[in-house]
Order: sequence, then C-alpha cells, then structure tokens
Amino acid sequence: MLPKPLRTPLLHTLGCELPIMLAGMGGVSRHQLAAAVNQAGGFGVLGMVREPVERIRQEVEALRAINDGPFAVNLIPAATERRLLMDQIATCLALKVDAFVFFWDVDTGLVQYLKQEGKQVIYQVGNQRDADLAQSAGADVLIVQGYEAGGHVRGTTGTLSLLPQVVANSDVPVVASGGIASGDAMLAAFSMGAQGVSLGSAFLATHEANAHSHHKQRMVDALADDTVYTTRFSRNWHEPAPVRVLSNAVTRGDYDQADPNTCIGEQDGQPIYLFSTDSPLTGAQGKLDDMALFCGQSCRQINAITSVQQRINTLLDEVHIRIATLYRDSR
Repeated sequence: MLPKPLRTPLLHTLGCELPIMLAGMGGVSRHQLAAAVNQAGGFGVLGMVREPVERIRQEVEALRAINDGPFAVNLIPAATERRLLMDQIATCLALKVDAFVFFWDVDTGLVQYLKQEGKQVIYQVGNQRDADLAQSAGADVLIVQGYEAGGHVRGTTGTLSLLPQVVANSDVPVVASGGIASGDAMLAAFSMGAQGVSLGSAFLATHEANAHSHHKQRMVDALADDTVYTTRFSRNWHEPAPVRVLSNAVTRGDYDQADPNTCIGEQDGQPIYLFSTDSPLTGAQGKLDDMALFCGQSCRQINAITSVQQRINTLLDEVHIRIATLYRDSR
C-alpha cells in the first residue's frame, strides 16, 4: 500500500500510480527505461534532447509497443537548433504525445502553443525566476532541480532550500529533483511540500538504463564528494553551462592543452569528441572514462546496479520503514 505522504494530487495530474518520475536523461532515458518505470507505477520520460525526428518516432513507437502507461518526451529548447526543435515538436504532435518536459531557459511561446494544442507541459527549473516564468506561461507541473543534481545544473541552490520556496509560490504541483535516491531523501522532499520526485542517478544505475556499464559501475562506487561541478563539458551545448559529473581526467585538467577536436570514441554511429556533453551509452567505444560521466551527489545512496522494479521497491520499503520508525518513536 502506498504510504499516505506519497498519495498526492500529482498522481491524478500525471495519471500514474507512484509519485516518481524518470528524469529525461539524454541517450540514457530511452524506451526500455521509460517502460520499466511505467510498469513499476511511475511516470516515464523519454530523453530526446537534440535527437533526430526519426529516433523520436522509433522510441515513442517502441515504448508504446511494450507499455501503455503515461509518459512525456523531454526536450531542451535553448540547446536545440530551432528548426530541429520545431520538427521534434511536430513529430511528437503527429504521434499524439500527450506530455512534454522542458528544461533550461523558459520558452514561453512554446509552452503557450502546446497548451493551446491540449498538451501537458512540465518544466524543470533551478531558480525562483524560472519557476515564476514557467508557471506564468501555463506549465502544469514544475520540477525543482537542486545544485546536487547530476547532468546539466540550472541553479546554485540546494534542493531542500529551493524546494519550499518554490512550493510556497506555486499554484501547480511541484516535483523535487537532485540528491534523491533513497526513501529518506524522498520523505525529506515530501515533508517540504514536494508532490513527487524526479530521479536521474537512481535510474541510471539500473539494468534498463541505456548508459554504458562503465558509467553505471563508477556511479555505484562513488561517494558524494567524488562528483564535480564544472563547465569543462560544453561541446554540443549552446553555452558553457555547468554540469555535475564524476571526477576524471578532464576535470583534473589532464586535457587542458589538448585539441578540443580530439575524437575520444564513438557511439550510435557518431564520433565523441573531447569535452562533449555526450555521456557513454550502451555500445560506446573508446576512452569511456574521459567522457562526461554525469552523476548526482545522491550516488552514495545507491549501492548496486539493479532492475528498475527493484530500485523502486527499495525506495518504497525505505519509506515504509522510516514512517514506521517515526510513528514508533513518537509514541
């Protein structure tokens, strides 16, 4: 049975059984992972940032072939060439995708357009200004990303500091992201007003994730202070934005004098260049440890690579145990 603190209005908004969303990790959150999260009761998200429209079509169709749960497609307008972005949107509309997750600069016009099309818009934000802009544009749900999160990091404030502030100024459900990979962390977020959590690192370290096994294992082996907040990985991005990754030769400065056009590997039939934002995916070859190993500070809460179902079961068991302990101690 779902504990009372987790039975929030977000479940009705998203149409899922658990207030747990998959983070839209580019390349990693493909149909196998999104379907597994759906099948476990959560909300699946396909990470389709800068992907060609044919891949979006293939992934949406593959997801629907094995699962009929609610899902969204994650795109990043600011980091995508405008023509490609509009082609991506048109493809999703043709496929009758019902929900979108956006991140980075708030694209007010795009939100309003999709709302007119009857679509659900979820916006991930990293500060109060973006939260206000997204809500004013018509976003249905806000994801508050804290500084602890892996991947691209929008703000500079920790999750549990930013979250209650945004909740207090929001009329729509707010989801917490960053530093959350355990039942205790989930309950902390819910106690501060979150109606759900969006998990990246917790789901990257699963069998269904499209991340390379090297990336998964390094995450499982890492401590929170093994992650680095850096702007070194900015190739393929529209600005030198900060990311949180695991420490490696790039973050240590070993490549400071190297040619940025150095090819260090390949995946999905494409070369991977030094300082690229591309993380190593299943089938990647080359200097895997020198690629962007995105990882949040929640990594120490993750002790093994498991199935998605096992990860969610563990999270819920931890929530039940913590609630039972708090109830017992309060008597």
